[in-house]
Amino acid sequence: MSPIQHDESSSPQDTAHTAHTANADQPVRTATAAHTARSNRHAGQRSTTHVRPVPTLELERTLAAQGYDVIVGFDEVGRGSLAGPVMVGAAAIWARDLPTLTVPEGVADSKMLTEHRREAIFHPLRRWCASSAVGQASNTEIDEWGITYALGVAALRALDELERQLGIGGATQTPQSAIRVGGILDGPNDYITAALGTFDAPDVPVPAHIITKVKGDQHCATVAAAAVIAKVTRDHLMVDIAEGNPAYEPYGWARNKGYGSQVHRDAIAKYGPTPLHRLSWHLV
Repeated sequence: MSPIQHDESSSPQDTAHTAHTANADQPVRTATAAHTARSNRHAGQRSTTHVRPVPTLELERTLAAQGYDVIVGFDEVGRGSLAGPVMVGAAAIWARDLPTLTVPEGVADSKMLTEHRREAIFHPLRRWCASSAVGQASNTEIDEWGITYALGVAALRALDELERQLGIGGATQTPQSAIRVGGILDGPNDYITAALGTFDAPDVPVPAHIITKVKGDQHCATVAAAAVIAKVTRDHLMVDIAEGNPAYEPYGWARNKGYGSQVHRDAIAKYGPTPLHRLSWHLV
């Protein structure tokens, strides 16, 4: 509130009346001031509570100190979608680069960023990584395997591609020169290690030692990068699918990306599922 402006043309009577009113209103002003102070304190508490976390490289540095040469952040997208694949992004950095590496500007959990912001940082994030990849499991694989195993296979597909890009695990690698890979997986459950060595998963040259981190996408820069890369990649795929086949237009995938919006569910009820729907899901 701006300060009260006094009219210098006021008469002495007006001045006396103003002074009398001020005295009469003193308890009201005192109570109002106290209320304002409390409100300001509460506002400060609220703003502190809702400050968006800024990812750091703290956990990545911890893994580097434990002797890991490559640190990979993993995050998933599309777990709860009714249609399309599930994807797991993998973003890798070399431990040797950590002394000079900084967190990319604007990176955060992909769910906290607008679509425009995710698009803007997608390519800078990929350049920031030593390597990045996105693995996927199709809707039919999800129906056949279940979502948890499908996520594990998708993550290992991403890791396999990422290591190929980095040249890790080639035939010339000796035990003395062996690269150690540490992974940070968002969430409480390690579905990556559980899928290692299974029939459907790729034979990853150097399996990553996985640690899980709840809300890792909010706190770890590599996980946040993986989340954004996976989200943008999957969004682009769903838009391309929607725009490439007029039969899919009623389902609204260009907007809902396969998730269960009302438009999407209404279209399933009216037209039935498509070949890209997860038939094991509760679709309507």
